[in-house]
Amino acid sequence: MIKIEAVIRPEKINQVTVALLDVGCGGFHYQNVTGQGRQQGVEIFTGRGGQTETRATMPKTIITTVIRDDQKDAVIDAIIKAAKTGDEGAIGDGKIFISSISDAVRVRTQESGNDAI
Repeated sequence: MIKIEAVIRPEKINQVTVALLDVGCGGFHYQNVTGQGRQQGVEIFTGRGGQTETRATMPKTIITTVIRDDQKDAVIDAIIKAAKTGDEGAIGDGKIFISSISDAVRVRTQESGNDAI
């Protein structure tokens, strides 16, 4: 089993969830977070005088799923295609983190391993 955590732009969450469902990944959750990566924030205009300030952290969304090993490539490709800005992509489109999961247990039935996911 593999855990995939994708940090993406919040405005891309609908496209990513649809893409995940299309490749057979029906179980996932997401949460809105604030953080900083290579993008290093943005400059925003504040007040009436046209003053600017740099906001160091950016709103992002993390989507998390645990899948079978054989779904890995399809799920990663789906996330990339749905989360990328335009054909070339842009700074701030996000990152995908992949981890191995040793086991999972469904609380209701006590099924474990792939049967639990």
